[in-house]
Amino acid sequence: MPKILPEMLKEEIIAWGHPNITARHRTTFQVTKDPEITKRADCVIGVKANKACADLSDEMKQHIKAGRLLRIRIQAGGVTDEIIARGARGASLASERDLVVRKSAYIDDRTLAIKANKAAREIDRRIIRLVRSPNTVIRIIVEAI
Repeated sequence: MPKILPEMLKEEIIAWGHPNITARHRTTFQVTKDPEITKRADCVIGVKANKACADLSDEMKQHIKAGRLLRIRIQAGGVTDEIIARGARGASLASERDLVVRKSAYIDDRTLAIKANKAAREIDRRIIRLVRSPNTVIRIIVEAI
């Protein structure tokens, strides 16, 4: 099997907006497969996602578990924001429901990446305004760098 080069390694997650998205969390952002959230879920930026950690390709999981860098682009309504984070050695990537990106080094089964340069409250507010509509599609592109 040919080796996949980091510049070719990419995952796309599709999620939807929700009226309760506030994206005010200071240290994380999250995408969930759950269809509903409350306003207490202040790290969530998308619901009804088509992927969680467990759904990522084996190659992407290897890249993440090696602690390598990731570029995460969040796109909605023609607006794009970019986050740089690091994969987490020791990450299980076992969650079948969520993907969480953290500014800290904390790891649990939902952790996609750590040491991110942005959390929910720092994501471009134009995107956050758009994702408050349940009709808004959010694309999250995770690329190995």
